[in-house]
Amino acid sequence: MVHVRQQTLVDDHGDIDFSAWINHLPTTMEPDEQRQLLTACQLLQRVEKVAPVDSGDWSGEPNCLVAGLDIATILADLHVGVECLLAGILYRPVREQRLSEEDVRSQFGGGVAGLIDGVLRMAAVGDLRLQTDNPVLGQAHGQKDNVRKMLVAMVDDVRVALIKLAERTCAIRSVKEDEQRRRQVGREVFDVYAPLAHRLGIGHLKWELEDLSFRYIHPESYRKIAGLLDGKRLERDQFIATVKEELTRILEQAGLEFEIIGRAKHIYSIWRKMQRKGIGFSQVFDIRAVRILVPEVQDCYATLGLVHGLWRNIPNEFDDYVAHPKENGYRSLHTAVIGPAGKTLEIQIRTEKMDEEAELGVCAHWRYKGSDGENGLASTYEEKIAWLRQVLDWHEETGDSESVAEQFSFNMAQDRVYAFTPNGDVVNLACGATPLDFAYHVHTEIGHRCRGAKVNGALVPLTYELNTGERVEILTGDEAVPRRDWLQAELGYLKTSRARAKAQDWFKSRAREDNITTGRHLLEREFKRLALTSLDYQRIARKVQCNTVEDMFAAVGCSDMSSSAVLNAAQELVERAPETQLRMTVTAAGQNRDGVHMAGAGNLRMHMAGCCKPLPGDAIVGYITQGKGVSVHLTDCARVVRMRKGALGRLIELEWGDEASEHYEVDIGITAHDRQGLLRDITALCANARINVISINTQTHRATATASMRLCVELPELASLSKLLERIGRLKNVISVARQSG
Repeated sequence: MVHVRQQTLVDDHGDIDFSAWINHLPTTMEPDEQRQLLTACQLLQRVEKVAPVDSGDWSGEPNCLVAGLDIATILADLHVGVECLLAGILYRPVREQRLSEEDVRSQFGGGVAGLIDGVLRMAAVGDLRLQTDNPVLGQAHGQKDNVRKMLVAMVDDVRVALIKLAERTCAIRSVKEDEQRRRQVGREVFDVYAPLAHRLGIGHLKWELEDLSFRYIHPESYRKIAGLLDGKRLERDQFIATVKEELTRILEQAGLEFEIIGRAKHIYSIWRKMQRKGIGFSQVFDIRAVRILVPEVQDCYATLGLVHGLWRNIPNEFDDYVAHPKENGYRSLHTAVIGPAGKTLEIQIRTEKMDEEAELGVCAHWRYKGSDGENGLASTYEEKIAWLRQVLDWHEETGDSESVAEQFSFNMAQDRVYAFTPNGDVVNLACGATPLDFAYHVHTEIGHRCRGAKVNGALVPLTYELNTGERVEILTGDEAVPRRDWLQAELGYLKTSRARAKAQDWFKSRAREDNITTGRHLLEREFKRLALTSLDYQRIARKVQCNTVEDMFAAVGCSDMSSSAVLNAAQELVERAPETQLRMTVTAAGQNRDGVHMAGAGNLRMHMAGCCKPLPGDAIVGYITQGKGVSVHLTDCARVVRMRKGALGRLIELEWGDEASEHYEVDIGITAHDRQGLLRDITALCANARINVISINTQTHRATATASMRLCVELPELASLSKLLERIGRLKNVISVARQSG
């Protein structure tokens, strides 16, 4: 890598010669692109004189101008387009608030501004405590893994990741002489950015980031390995060049098609292998290594024979993963030999197809060497990494930034969300998780005590769906008492089974008598609100597989069973008329268009009574009118109660059929403290729930400052009514809401 501060590209006044710097970049650009870079450099020079608002991660590091050019130089080595170079130059002044994103967008376009915005979102990682010993969130290893996955989840453009890697490479180079900063930067790079470069397959950045961070974190081990190496890196690279020359000669003589890729193993990789295998330096045979790619499988073995004929192989250091692939499908021939000048050398031989499978397939190199023992199919995170690597490889092959740019966008839906705690820890949650899920994930007691939440400093409802990169602060109360409506799935408080189980456990831990009392109160309130008063609790208990009514109450009270489950069971148990009731008999039962089975009604017309307006699931009875067919009432309707005394002969038994009408009219009564906008809020709630409001009657009581409302709405079933009443009851100032009958 070439550092700007090491160059002598200065003019007669001692300033950096931007034109000369641009001409020295290892990439080809059009004249218009060069002019854009020059404009950005001149802007960078001007804003450097502006005092930074946020120095970010660069305290004690090179000035804004030098750092911007350093980042762009690193990016140029990756052969990125001019947009990426411009974003690299201007990223740091935007991060330090010397320059606004709006200024960048107006001068250089939305593409450059978008890249900078993406890198700014990744910059939050600088605040993380990767070496946390926080017992609430678990081990540090899990935090590191969360951070890596969070970074990938935040990247929708591969160039964003490249700019951030270039910026961190610039940062870790610059802290060499700063003892206080280099360990902090080294730890961050070692835990997060070196693994990210490894997974992206950017080898020359990976080894530099690993070696420098290893040097800062474990200086003694670094110096020991460096002292054991028998030559400088340039000398080792020269050795690889000699090996490639000899291999090229014998392979060409054999008439084989081939490609040779050589490398010299870097210091951290040597140390890691020694630690992993428990071996000494002398037993590391792949300090120097080459990979030979050939067209066919038979060419692999032919090449192996030529290699062993050229150099003596080391016993017990040959692995045939072609005939016996690894469990993850990896295939290749590995051998170690005594190469030129008596130095050990590892040689890998594989076909181009095997190499492609190893680099980009299920057994990609980043996967089998860096998976930390994970198994199973690729997750969304892994698929995104594979996609990023494929784009990079394609980019390097074509060298055409414009044609590849349209492939940069990655729109796969994420299956995980990574959010920050106020202290900078990362919480890994399922997609769609809420602040309440977040609270329970951090700690059970925080979940129980949760009373509100802030996301990025702003208050949000507990049903808010979190996004990756957001910082969440949980507001807690004094008492660890969860609310029962958190467990109602339709309200959207808890989306994860882990958080739901913790809330349920709290209710299960209460005393049985308390749970019975609570369950009875909940069910009676619900049934009363739905105007279901003539119910046989014993039959309902048997329907929900409880031995006694008290068991049913206790199950609801401790949240083992939801009140909606009991409600559904009650709907299925149609309460029949007394045996003394007179009935008309017919040979066959008919079903009315309203979905009601009639025993003894023949072809009589049928309509829902306007006084009580039954819904499917209600206990119903029919009344044969004079000239208007059968009127369907609730069994406990006040009019039916009066009819039973003198008109039993006109009452017939009815039950709901399998098919019901699309909608039924229901009256709802609401009492609330009067306020402006109350009626608007209620109608908006119905509209959002796609519920048709037929009529509304309101009356204001000035003496008590309250309002009474009666709504007539169309609903498909009783369960829909329960949800609607729950939502209306949660509106501000609402005192009570219930179904009205009669």
